[in-house]
Amino acid sequence: MSTDEHRVPAKSGVFADASTELSARRTGMSFQRTRMSADRTLMSVIRTSLSLIGFGFTIFQFFEKMHAADVLKSSADPRHFGQALVWLGIAALVVGIGYHVTFMLGLRKERQQMKADGLVHADSAFPASMTLMVSILLLGIGVMAVLSMTFHISPFG
Repeated sequence: MSTDEHRVPAKSGVFADASTELSARRTGMSFQRTRMSADRTLMSVIRTSLSLIGFGFTIFQFFEKMHAADVLKSSADPRHFGQALVWLGIAALVVGIGYHVTFMLGLRKERQQMKADGLVHADSAFPASMTLMVSILLLGIGVMAVLSMTFHISPFG
């Protein structure tokens, strides 16, 4: 049996040789594991960004309320620190989203190339990433927090 027969799928959608079929399936599953690993990486970015945005907004609000109650004469520096934390959280999230999207597009391109080479079936498409959707929602919340802090506006009244 020539090596070309190992690489070419049979008419039924499976490879002619059982070991080649198993190898193709394992390779396909490794793509899924890599995709899930990229999602876990984005989740850690979300966790860090959420902490930065939450702490920054809390610090800002705390000193804003202390200043409004005339407990402090000036609270500008702590409020700026709170804003800086929120901006840092937003920046980390933007970089994390950009890296995730770039990585996933590269992974999809690699899988399509392997499908064209006859090395994997490529039957299963990558589903929409819920982690990416959550990170985009968190990015919107972070932007609203910055708008609220900078312009003293609130989406809730």
